[in-house]
Amino acid sequence: MKGIGNVTKKDLVSEISSRTGLPQIETKKIVECFLDSVARSLIEGNNIEIRGFGRFKIRSRNGYKARNPRTGEPIEVEAGKKPVFEPSKELKRVLNKI
Repeated sequence: MKGIGNVTKKDLVSEISSRTGLPQIETKKIVECFLDSVARSLIEGNNIEIRGFGRFKIRSRNGYKARNPRTGEPIEVEAGKKPVFEPSKELKRVLNKI
């Protein structure tokens, strides 16, 4: 895996494929199915907990008033939802040892 910068879906597929011996086409389908399942679960309002890794959940965001930085004009930002990832204690511990 890359040491600096972003890791893409292609990088994940390549890494998993080389570690499992599965063809990249099959690995890509598995990765896409996993990501699709996570997205659909969040859309349905479910949290996803992966023990030892972390939890994906939806957080509600209240609407608020802001200003357009270019014009200074006031704008209304609508309330909405956003996905949030909370790392597990184990993942935090591993990251802090690096």
